[in-house]
Amino acid sequence: MIAETVCSAVAAAGLGIAVVTAYRKRYLTATRIAAYALVPIGLVMTGVVEWLADTAFSPTAWAGFGVLGLSWLLFATTRTVERRRGGTRKERKAARESAAPAATAPGASAPALGQASSRGQSPAPRQKPAAQGDDDFSDIEAILKKHGI
Repeated sequence: MIAETVCSAVAAAGLGIAVVTAYRKRYLTATRIAAYALVPIGLVMTGVVEWLADTAFSPTAWAGFGVLGLSWLLFATTRTVERRRGGTRKERKAARESAAPAATAPGASAPALGQASSRGQSPAPRQKPAAQGDDDFSDIEAILKKHGI
């Protein structure tokens, strides 16, 4: 009963402010204030205020909110643990099974020489690998010559 009276008083005060604002020729602002002022009356008329007042002072409702909070906490905890482990048990098992056969890239299973000959091209001739020591020193010599040493 008190909540309905307070809402009615707030609505009446808001409508009074809207009238004063309209008197000052600020019609758009006055209309907006009137819209806000009518919300508490609408809530009283629909019974929402009575329901909220009953819920706010009900120990059963507060216990229900506590149970909902506990439920949310359990969901959040399990999700955090699941992320640290790397997914659910099924996801981890599927990842292990799919990782074993996929040791090579999908396009790497066909031999490179077979692809070139199937297109009618001759495969590129292989070059003899240079002696490893000569190759390393030639790079170093080129760098030294570049710097004038």
